[in-house]
Amino acid sequence: MVSSVGEAAISGVSLVDMINQLIITVFGALATGGAVVTSQHLGAKRPEEAARSAGQLVGLSGILGTAVAVFCLVTRTAQLRLFFGTISEDVMQACLTYFTITALSFPFLALYNAGAAIFRSTGNSAVSMKVSVLVNAINFCGNALCVFVLRMGVAGVAVPTLVSRAVGAVIILSLAARRDYVLRITPRTVTRLEGRTVRSILYIGIPSAFENSLFQLGRVLVVSMISLFGTVHISANAVANTISGIANIPGSTMGLAMIPVVSRCLGAGDKKQAKYYAKMFILMAMLGLFCTNACLFFTIPYIARLFSLSDTALNMCVTVMHWFSLFSVVCWATSFTLPNALRSGGDARYTMTVSIFSMWLFRVILSYIFVLQFHLGLTGVWFGMFIDWICRSLCFLVRFARGKWMEHKVI
Repeated sequence: MVSSVGEAAISGVSLVDMINQLIITVFGALATGGAVVTSQHLGAKRPEEAARSAGQLVGLSGILGTAVAVFCLVTRTAQLRLFFGTISEDVMQACLTYFTITALSFPFLALYNAGAAIFRSTGNSAVSMKVSVLVNAINFCGNALCVFVLRMGVAGVAVPTLVSRAVGAVIILSLAARRDYVLRITPRTVTRLEGRTVRSILYIGIPSAFENSLFQLGRVLVVSMISLFGTVHISANAVANTISGIANIPGSTMGLAMIPVVSRCLGAGDKKQAKYYAKMFILMAMLGLFCTNACLFFTIPYIARLFSLSDTALNMCVTVMHWFSLFSVVCWATSFTLPNALRSGGDARYTMTVSIFSMWLFRVILSYIFVLQFHLGLTGVWFGMFIDWICRSLCFLVRFARGKWMEHKVI
């Protein structure tokens, strides 16, 4: 839909989404910390403490979401100039419009992530799935109305995002506040923060947030380098990122499912079961990634044409996605799904250290070398990313095999 407005719109939305993704990962990291603590309490047969930690997660998420929204609204122009100062004026205007409206949705997004994590902790991910379906339906229909009928341009993509996230947050928190829910949140548990519970959540959440923030910041810097080459490169990279995200859904899904399951096992003191289920989730992730990427490899020339790219941008996108399909099958699951097993055991500092080191050494520095010294263009950026995946995979596999990730005390 955005592509129908033009390449400047695609570029503007994609650039801001790089910053938005950085913020979203911070919210996700906090939700991960809450999910681990809540799930371990459930595994240890302490439902009252689990319910309190769920309420604390909602309270912390509301505070964080509001603070980030205010910060982004105040500094939005400075951030865009800092990261993407060389972009054309029409792209900059698209960025400002999209960033301003989507920043207003951050408190709702943080609260929705907290609510979804709470339901996944009790094994009831069907609730978050149904709410997500509704949220995306509102977003999709709203985009169609605002872009094609009302001709609102970039704003037509941002406003439905704001509305849908607000609806999602209200619904999922209302469901979590029901009297019959085992992790029922109440005004008391949300507003009265308890030091011990907050520390337990932040013990997992802060390293994960730091890791993911620097990871996304590295991506933003890489994209800022791509922006030097013009709108064609930006739009090709944007479409490739969008399609790759869809192809990686099986791996992301298994990563989310792994957290409550492995955390419960460790909360119950059953390390053997924790390792067994972690292996099962990794194998399922790899199988799913094989299926999606095999389909992607043969259909990418046709899928990319849906985005109204120029011939040059289309060829760039197809080339990097063919390489992506091959590397994703081999090492995406061990790079991004496996670390959730380590986080479930409280080993978040290790995953943070490895991710930051690998990200900046390979994805950022090596990308600059590939692009500026070897003149590989967009392909060079993606090859830096692939080498980053390989490094992560090796480090996480060794850590998982040694079992040290299960020795931490979370609750």
